[in-house]
Amino acid sequence: MFIVSIDEDQCSGCNSCTEGCPAHLLGFSDDKAHVIGDESECMGCESCISVCPTGAITISEM
Repeated sequence: MFIVSIDEDQCSGCNSCTEGCPAHLLGFSDDKAHVIGDESECMGCESCISVCPTGAITISEM
């Protein structure tokens, strides 16, 4: 199982991660990306990490 999280202080608001998440767990509001789904439904594919220019996203394995 994987858990996705976003450091909103590091998020630049580019919105790339929300478009790239195949599990649709990420959303965008107030100029920042947020986890909007159940973060434990992350597939661990790292698509969001690969497009994040600031390194604001982490995926941990539980």
